[in-house]
Amino acid sequence: MAVRKFKPVTPGQRHKIIGVFRNEIAIAKPAEGAEKVKKVSKITPEKSLVVGKRSTGGRNSSGHLSTRYRGGGHKRKLRLIDFKRTNDGVPATVKSIEYDPNRSARIALLYYTDGSKAYMIAPNGLQVGQTVMSGEEAAPEVGNCLPLAKIPVGTLIHCIELRPGQGAAMARSAGTFAQLTSREGNYAIIKLPSGETRKVLLACRATVGVVGNSDHALEQSGKAGRSRWLGRRPHNRGVVMNPVDHPMGGGEGRQSGGHPRSRTGLYAKGLKTRSPKKHSSKYIIERRKK
Repeated sequence: MAVRKFKPVTPGQRHKIIGVFRNEIAIAKPAEGAEKVKKVSKITPEKSLVVGKRSTGGRNSSGHLSTRYRGGGHKRKLRLIDFKRTNDGVPATVKSIEYDPNRSARIALLYYTDGSKAYMIAPNGLQVGQTVMSGEEAAPEVGNCLPLAKIPVGTLIHCIELRPGQGAAMARSAGTFAQLTSREGNYAIIKLPSGETRKVLLACRATVGVVGNSDHALEQSGKAGRSRWLGRRPHNRGVVMNPVDHPMGGGEGRQSGGHPRSRTGLYAKGLKTRSPKKHSSKYIIERRKK
């Protein structure tokens, strides 16, 4: 996926860099005597896999503001992503690669041979018309989902489960991947995108490959209005507030504001927020890089 730069015709386009994603139609070369097959990457989602999504505007069930700087934004529909991939042994054909407004990665629409349909996170290199499969018998190829016990050591993976049957929880955003480095007993040793190395049960599943749309990191909004389209309202800094509003506020002129901290007084830099008694700490071999 490439990115587009624009001529600085307007101030909003001067620094604007966005991804290229068009409704492309490619016709595969059929075998002799076979019919022509159209591979379509469509824009409209599959109706049976879409539900309504209601935005909160940062309000809780009582209507009170609980999260600041949220509100507005374009209306979205929620695509139902199959993070569990439990339809084992049934081949599925990739019918389209689609845009999803709720995540940075692209999604792929699967048509299973048993008639069911599902969405999955689209890995890099997945093509329309390709066949993918899940289960222990699946080959360790791009787009296939199988237990960590069946994946060769050194393979790049994504959409990793933390507990068997829970569904993918790690390495799901655009361009991310983890690496299966080794195995120890009932556990696989995985190096995560953050740099953390941890143990995961061999019964947990993962998808082979790297999450697509890696150029998402190169995009620039170009103007404040694009943040408003995403539902993000203007964020004002603590140092420009009064002392009654923020611990870093107040002072004559442009004061530094003291040690960076949150509105409730917690240090923003250097303070360890992870609980030392957390259950999953025993599975972490090496902590992430600071």
